[in-house]
Amino acid sequence: MANKIGAYICTGCGLGEALNIEALAKVATGEYKLGICKTHDCLCSQEGVALIKEDIEKEGLNGIVIAACSPRVNTDIFKFPPEIIVDRVNLREQCIWCHPANDEDTQMLAEDQLRMGIVKVKDANPPEPYQVQDLATSVLVIGGGLAGITAALEAAKAGSKVVLVEKSDTLGGYMARAYKQVSLSPPYNELVDPDIHDRIKEVQSNPNIKVYTGAQIAQISGAPCMFDAVIKTKGGEVTERVGAIVMATGAVPYDPTKLEHLGYGRSPNVVTTDQLEEMAKKGKIVRPSDGKEVQSVAFVLCAGSRDPEHLAYCSATCCLDSLRQAIYVKQQNPDAAVYIFFKDLRAPGFHEYLYKRAQQEGVVFFRTEKPKIEEGAGGTLVIKAKDVLVNDNIEADGIDLVVLATGMVSTACLGEMVVVGAEEEEEPKKGNIEVFKVRPDVYYKSDILNLQYRQGPELPMLKYGFPDSHFICFPYETRRTGIYAAGSVRAPMDVPSTIDDATGAALKAIQCIELTKQGCAVHPRVWDNSVTEFFMQNCTQCKRCTVECPFGAINEDEKANPLPNPTRCRRCATCMGACPQRIISFKNYNVIQIGNMIKAIEVPEEDEEKPRIVVIVCENDAYPALDMIGQARLTLSPWIRVIPLRCMGSMNLVWISDALAKGIDGVLLLGCRHDEDYQCHFVKGSELCRYRLSKISETLSRLALEPERIRFETVQIMDYPHLPEIINEFAKQIEEIGPNPYKGF
Repeated sequence: MANKIGAYICTGCGLGEALNIEALAKVATGEYKLGICKTHDCLCSQEGVALIKEDIEKEGLNGIVIAACSPRVNTDIFKFPPEIIVDRVNLREQCIWCHPANDEDTQMLAEDQLRMGIVKVKDANPPEPYQVQDLATSVLVIGGGLAGITAALEAAKAGSKVVLVEKSDTLGGYMARAYKQVSLSPPYNELVDPDIHDRIKEVQSNPNIKVYTGAQIAQISGAPCMFDAVIKTKGGEVTERVGAIVMATGAVPYDPTKLEHLGYGRSPNVVTTDQLEEMAKKGKIVRPSDGKEVQSVAFVLCAGSRDPEHLAYCSATCCLDSLRQAIYVKQQNPDAAVYIFFKDLRAPGFHEYLYKRAQQEGVVFFRTEKPKIEEGAGGTLVIKAKDVLVNDNIEADGIDLVVLATGMVSTACLGEMVVVGAEEEEEPKKGNIEVFKVRPDVYYKSDILNLQYRQGPELPMLKYGFPDSHFICFPYETRRTGIYAAGSVRAPMDVPSTIDDATGAALKAIQCIELTKQGCAVHPRVWDNSVTEFFMQNCTQCKRCTVECPFGAINEDEKANPLPNPTRCRRCATCMGACPQRIISFKNYNVIQIGNMIKAIEVPEEDEEKPRIVVIVCENDAYPALDMIGQARLTLSPWIRVIPLRCMGSMNLVWISDALAKGIDGVLLLGCRHDEDYQCHFVKGSELCRYRLSKISETLSRLALEPERIRFETVQIMDYPHLPEIINEFAKQIEEIGPNPYKGF
């Protein structure tokens, strides 16, 4: 715990002109008896930082409070030894930039923020990084297709040892079965032999890559830098200890037997893109019904994709595959009639050159809706559709072959769906707080990873069945720390995107290993080296921590005692918020610390008519949004006092009690938006916070407190123009409700 603290107040950036710095300093030296409190006109300058470092050395300070600009800026400047506890009090963006200068309320806000900063440092200890024993640094790549091979090669080039596991007897996946691929270099419209074979040779000759073919993962246990992967081979089972995992098992085509409405199964001359690729590789594209060379071919795009009854998403490569295969037909028979019926043709970037080549070679394009395929004379087919460009019905007859551009389905969601963690049914709304049901986790028994985790053997899914954690901000990441998804198992993608994606996943795996070696977290709290601590004497084995951890970082023993896995932990502190006994904490972030910050707020007497509102915010979206309000010079209510949390999932209900008992008039909680794409940086933090809040309505009523005093809102960073309206409207509502009856007790 920091017992020798120095406070440093910046007077630059308008702070000296907007605030009474002398009165601010008295808070530190008078109320908190700090021996050192200094001001400087530019703390972020070399002289300002040198002043702090000199005091650390000469005075033996182990705690620093810097009252200046936002902690989100100048992070590279205010760096001090790891044994020094540092807190930065935001007096610029969230005080003088969004409140009037030289105003009594602005001064009171600044003083309260400084009080909370001092208390935060007093109640913190330097974290002690968790050091892995028997540390493993190799990367396990599961899947030997283009994504897996690329990830293995890139990791090996970076100096890592790699274990590559492929269930087939040969490497290459779909690309090894392809006839041609589009060139990856100018002019970007040539069809060339797949380069996967060169990549396979490179893998086989690389001494850093150990390859298992005809093999599958029997089970994976452990955590980053301690994963034990049991690999089932034809000769038995082997165990490899690895540091991180790249899952690159690819995708499979959508089941065409579900597309009977497009003629599949009713006519042998309706085939899929995969079947046409096989024909082309064998040497000739013919009608399956009689083996005759085709004279007319029609490609029907979005066959099953972008259809809520089949695949609701775009499968990314269908358009490109059809363009490539249309050119196959033209190369075989330049006089053949080739049609492409599309809903929307998607050929982004350099693929535009391929689209133009297809046009130049005589491929005819129709933008249509709901095409119907019927049998015609002599084994031919007829396509009827509405052409949306001319707003008229069209009919193409005499078609020898119809090719359905079927969608792409991740191999991670091929098995039976399993739903885990469903809460009870929703209850009616109570006052301003409604009982909320947290979405359950969903995974499929895909038999890819076979994790020995309490939370399930495979990866939880996002919408559409892809195993991401947060595809908006953190591609490759999954909800199992140290396991990264790459290629079409993660999202539908074309060849260039797959190569880039696999490279990124390999680098993320290496980054995970390097951070774990130093005892640090991976995204989004990279470099955080704090570790969860469990005071087991008071544990009631309620299992809330194991159930609510979004990342599977806590298992249980046979008596339901929590068994933490430190290298899986993302340091979100969701477990801390979940624990009703408050036995879980971090040295530099704990329940008592936040409670004491709330208690440090000066609450005016009732007759002063100055309400106090604690605004508890997520540091990932809501806090930077508040900074942007200041940068835009928008105005906020002077009654608010802001406390950032690592994640709203770490919100403990005792803080609500602390605030109300202190006489705080209202509590506003601002968390990340949560949706099917998991805008929340820690996946379920906002949902869990809202769920917990829904349980306190009865408690508030018992204390004769209005439920409207507590409000939860979700925001994303770009909502900052609307955030003042939310905050100021809540402040107005609190004024209308009236003072907290516990004020003054």
